[in-house]
Formats: sequence, structure tokens, C-alpha cells
Amino acid sequence: MINHETTSDVLIKDVVCHRHGEEYVINWHWADEVPCVYVHKSPMDAPFAIEQISEKQWKLYTREEYKVHKGLREKSEDIGQYTYRIFPCRLEKGRPILLVPDSDAHIIHISTGKAKIRYSLIRKRKWFGAYDTLQIRIFTEIPLAKDVLCYVKKEGSPPIHKDDGTQYAFIRDLEAGVNLLPEIEVRKKDVIRLFFTDGKKYGERYELIPE
Repeated sequence: MINHETTSDVLIKDVVCHRHGEEYVINWHWADEVPCVYVHKSPMDAPFAIEQISEKQWKLYTREEYKVHKGLREKSEDIGQYTYRIFPCRLEKGRPILLVPDSDAHIIHISTGKAKIRYSLIRKRKWFGAYDTLQIRIFTEIPLAKDVLCYVKKEGSPPIHKDDGTQYAFIRDLEAGVNLLPEIEVRKKDVIRLFFTDGKKYGERYELIPE
């Protein structure tokens, strides 16, 4: 664990991000007495506890490096939304001590684009009986928590929103790539569609595409 202590001073502020081709550049205002910072990147909304962060998860960045690169430059290789926390440091016998501010001025949330989620419905019709067998196939560019999506069943016509029919939750998280869900039985006239459980929240992060 990195040596740290709290501070009430706002030493890092005005954090902004700009996209430049294949990378994005994070800039901020340094207080004059700050020689370097520790930077931590995590998925947005991921829990953060400084005591649980290992040393290899921190990036030490000096004021000189910042000047040379005109900011902190990161390649936009991953799709999603991330939180950057930029912690100021002070030096003690030449070693940096991380300072934990009591405000959020050192934090920025960054979106590197919407991850695509594609889904299709594989329906096996039965000639006899009142039910068919249906399997949901989902391709996602990044892993998804099980509470991001739900599926809605409606008789006679496609549901137009998540409350337009009977809503069902997913029972497990989805891995990046192709996910085949267990087969379910549906009535002949049932129509299934997938929706975000929170359209405003997840619609900013993902693009849901029926195939």
C-alpha cells in the first residue's frame, strides 16, 4: 500500500480531458508545491478504497513528465467509462507521500465510446403443443454485470419498453464475446425483446442492437 495522508487543501483541480486521435489527454492545474502525482484508473462506479489498492495499480507521474507530454496521455484501447483519480504528493526524504483530498476536484470521469451489445433470438418452433423453445444470444464488446439488461415478454406484439410486458432479470454476468443463455419455453404468441434496466444510465455507456 502507498504511504498516504489526508489534506484539506485543493492541490489538484480543473481536471479536463480531450480526445486526440488514438489517445486522450488529461490536463489539470497543479498547485506550485506539488512535485508529482499518483494516478489511479478504474471502471466508473467501481468501489474505491485507497487501503485496498496495491502499489502496481498506481501510476507515479512527475511535473516534468507532464510538461514534456503536455498532460497525461492514454491510449484509447478500451471501450467504456472510467474514473481517473489524480492524487497530489509531497516529498519526504525524496519519497512521495500521497495526499488524499477531502473534495472531488481531483477526479474526472471519461467515456471512451459506447460498447456495442448485439443480441438475437433463436426460436425453435414446436408443431405440437402450446410452447416454443427460445434461446437468447448476446454478443458484447466488454463484460457486463447481470443487472445492466433485462428481457421482456409480451403476448401478441413486441414490447416497446421494459415495463411493457413481463420483465425478467438475468441470473449471471455476461462475458466479453458471445453468450448463449439457457433455453426457455415461451408461448406461441409471445414476443421477446431486451432492454436496459436503466435506460438513462446505461444508454450513455452501451449501444443495444437487435439482430
